Order: sequence, then structure tokens, then C-alpha cells
Amino acid sequence: AARRRRAAAAMAAQEVAAPPSASKYQPSDFLKAVLGRPVIVKLNSGTSYRGILACLDGYMNIAMEQTEEYVDGQLKAKYGDCFIRGNNVHYISTIRRASA
Repeated sequence: AARRRRAAAAMAAQEVAAPPSASKYQPSDFLKAVLGRPVIVKLNSGTSYRGILACLDGYMNIAMEQTEEYVDGQLKAKYGDCFIRGNNVHYISTIRRASA
């Protein structure tokens, strides 16, 4: 019985220790896919920005175009270009298209 438990524990450890390349979809894949597309960037403060994702770097510093700033869901300002420091970013999401 103890031998069976050790074998089961060893098998479970091998499953958990799978290399990162084993997963098929990485966050970097998402970020590459949304470059040049409309996104929502929500900040830790709760403010969100909607616009076209122009570029970003490894620190999550973001450049956006045609950007709108929303505070508490209300449009507050429109910017041509917008630069956001990465440590302020809570999440990046795609803007869902309205279904017809």
C-alpha cells in the first residue's frame, strides 16, 4: 500500500512539473494577437482606456491610438495617442464586437 502511494505521488509530481511550453496558449500569444486591434486597458485605480493597441514592451508599458478615457464608466477625455506605464495596468482585454 505504501509503495502504491509513493508511485501515485511520483506520478502526480511529474504531471505538475510539466514544462511551460506544454501549455498551448501563453499570455504573450494573446498580446501578439491583439496588437493593432481595439482593446480596453484597466488601471489599478479603476480608470479604463479604450483604443487601438499600438505597441507594448516586456514591462507592460503600453502605447495606444484613438484612445478614450473612462472614469466610473463615464467618458472623460479623448486622446490621439496615449502612453501607460506598465506597473499601473490591472488587465488588458479585447473589445467585443456588437453581434448583429
